[in-house]
Amino acid sequence: MGETRLPRHMFLWSMAIIYMFAFASLYVQIPGLYGNEGVLPVRLVEPRVDGSRPVLEQIHAHPSLLWLGPRLGLDLDAQQAMELLCLAGALLALGAALLEPLRDSLVFFCLWALYLSLCQVGQDFLRFQWDSLLLEAGFLTVLVAPLNLLRWRSAFRQHDAVTFWLVRWLLFRLTFGSGVAKLASHCPSWWGLTAVNHMFEAQGIPLPWSWFIQQLPDWYLKLGTVGLLVTEIAVPPLYFAPIRSLRLAAFYIQVCVWLHQQLLNMSIGLPRCSVCHPCFALISTDLRSVFTLPRCVCVRGCLWKLWGLVQWAVIASAAVAVFAISVVPYSSMEQVYSSKILPEVRQAYSLVERYRLVSAYSLDSRMTGVDGRSEVVLEGSMDKNTWTEIEFMYKPGNVGMAPPVVAPHQPRLDWQMSQAAQGLAEQSPWFTSLVHCLLQGNKDVVRLIQTDSAQYPFSQAPPVYLRASLYKYWFTQTAQDGSGPKEWWRRGYSEEFYPAVQLGGLTLEGMLSQHGLKEKFPIQPSPDSPLAQALRQVRDHVQTLPGHLVLWSLLATVATIWLLKTLLSGVLGGRKAKPTPAEPKAKKAKDQPAAKNASASSLKAERENSEESRRDADKSPKKRK
Repeated sequence: MGETRLPRHMFLWSMAIIYMFAFASLYVQIPGLYGNEGVLPVRLVEPRVDGSRPVLEQIHAHPSLLWLGPRLGLDLDAQQAMELLCLAGALLALGAALLEPLRDSLVFFCLWALYLSLCQVGQDFLRFQWDSLLLEAGFLTVLVAPLNLLRWRSAFRQHDAVTFWLVRWLLFRLTFGSGVAKLASHCPSWWGLTAVNHMFEAQGIPLPWSWFIQQLPDWYLKLGTVGLLVTEIAVPPLYFAPIRSLRLAAFYIQVCVWLHQQLLNMSIGLPRCSVCHPCFALISTDLRSVFTLPRCVCVRGCLWKLWGLVQWAVIASAAVAVFAISVVPYSSMEQVYSSKILPEVRQAYSLVERYRLVSAYSLDSRMTGVDGRSEVVLEGSMDKNTWTEIEFMYKPGNVGMAPPVVAPHQPRLDWQMSQAAQGLAEQSPWFTSLVHCLLQGNKDVVRLIQTDSAQYPFSQAPPVYLRASLYKYWFTQTAQDGSGPKEWWRRGYSEEFYPAVQLGGLTLEGMLSQHGLKEKFPIQPSPDSPLAQALRQVRDHVQTLPGHLVLWSLLATVATIWLLKTLLSGVLGGRKAKPTPAEPKAKKAKDQPAAKNASASSLKAERENSEESRRDADKSPKKRK
């Protein structure tokens, strides 16, 4: 299995890095999103412990580790429990990224279980497609990773090729499904090859260089649309080509496209591209490794042969089951396909749906932002006459503000604000809760908008009134002298998104009641256990920093440790090689035959001398007598 060893290591290392960023990015946003006074408090949806029900039954009903806290004796509230899971996941993923023995199936199962636990209570802010993709890829990682911690022999990993096919199938569904959905949507932008013309200003969180690429000629942008459709429709079938050169071509094409999308943060989103990246490493694996059943029985010992065969059968059965249920979400595209799904397969999918083992991606691929990018602009006032705009750190707002670089951070409130602009306020109940929190002056929620209090216009006192308007945004055009943009955006008022409300007003109270956001029970005081105190100290050190700076610091730390590790291994390896240089070794090797010949000659001479001495003794007078 040497031909699959390198791709597997690349895949596992990449998944560890992605898990680390995902946990760390969510951690910095927990107080504002899920805190006791956050936008969607987790304490309102936290699973409750039922001592009368078996543990396994409760896990199946609510697959989350949060409700196990009281059973384990952890004196933490719901927010602190989420923070503990995030910190544990980030540290475990960091260890797996730096230490190869920790890239283990059990470790990746813990990472998957931790992230699933958070998604079960994350509500709207943890229901993005990249969250589902990370959970599905994370589950496959459990099957791909070896059992290093249990010290199983490498011969026990004869099912690697089977699990690699599952990863290829995931990547195929993601890329090919995205391309087919674009054309199946009958969107004029895709069929007219003008989608890329609007893609840069309509993407979730634009980047600074998106403005410059938007200025390229139309023919070049149309060519980019053709290239994107070709790589998503024509290239994915090559993942399963019997000729290795074709699979390598698909590998390099997808890597180039992935790097391009990472640079531009295009249609499928930066976090989603990041999860795709480790899958590319497995495209080029040799198809000869598929025939693993004979290898399972080629190991020494009957017990090892039996164990290898059982292992292969279990993994192969799991692969067939995952393949079968992965088709169910896509059957919703056409009713004729939905009726052809076997009832047993549909029932199996319903049993595991809550674990998010498989998902459908890019079923709705109609191009948005053709007539301009829609953005929700929040405004506050103290007297309902003078209104001040509230600027967000990441999403477009101020027309003179350059788009920021936030990767690998995922600012979920800013992403949800962009999603909310595509519909009505009634379709985003969390927006009413956000307005309510800002009117109360909740500092944790304000930090999601601006960590620097000087940039928040109501840092001294919360606004009395809040309203939201819908604007259309477009990138500005290049100046005639070719200089950089003085204003990055131009915008125009579209319509009212949310009416002016105030605390205690009938409008706000009615909306809170309509969406079930009214308090059902009072907030309990925060625990004061040693673990809770430690979590508060960590939070105090992090909360003053913007999320993207925290992620960049983590990235710099990992890069520094890797550099030091590489340098130390090189120095230590050089020292070990120094005492035995190549030239003396060769000389010594050449001298060894001569030494052997010399010793043989000396032994022969000694024997001849002893024989001569014996003959002389026989000739002596004493001996003759």
